[in-house]
Amino acid sequence: MEQDLAQRMVSGLSKAGIDVMTYLPETRLSQILPLLRQDGTFKLVPVSSESEAVTIGAGAALAGKQVAVYMECTGLYVSCYSMLSVAKRFGVPLLLLIAHLGSFADQRNNSVYAVSGAYVTPVLEALEIQYRVVEDGRNVENCIMDATRHTNALKHPVALLFSGEFTK
Repeated sequence: MEQDLAQRMVSGLSKAGIDVMTYLPETRLSQILPLLRQDGTFKLVPVSSESEAVTIGAGAALAGKQVAVYMECTGLYVSCYSMLSVAKRFGVPLLLLIAHLGSFADQRNNSVYAVSGAYVTPVLEALEIQYRVVEDGRNVENCIMDATRHTNALKHPVALLFSGEFTK
């Protein structure tokens, strides 16, 4: 991902009022992490499992924080139990930022990621989590603000799936 695109993502998170981000770093969107650290307004919580990211994020959201959970698409599978037993059950707004590896627009797509990526949207649909695929940065700030507003209105997780330009 290009530096300008990473900066626009961070700007969108800031404008949306996100103040806590739990994450397990991955390669596609990782350029946002140094920018989030430099900004100083975000509390960053690195985790060892995406399930942990969802649970910690849910706790922060229940305490009144605006939370984003950043993960690779395979992390969605790992976090399903926490998503259902905590976030969905207790009506917790979480903005899920997911690198959509293996999608049609994934610039680095290969057979390993294609298999993983093929199940992302069916899993989100099975969990009844609304999502939007974001392939270019033209409106990334508005996408983030809209998704944050939507997760707060629903009181349930909402996902943004980043592909295309975000996967260079």
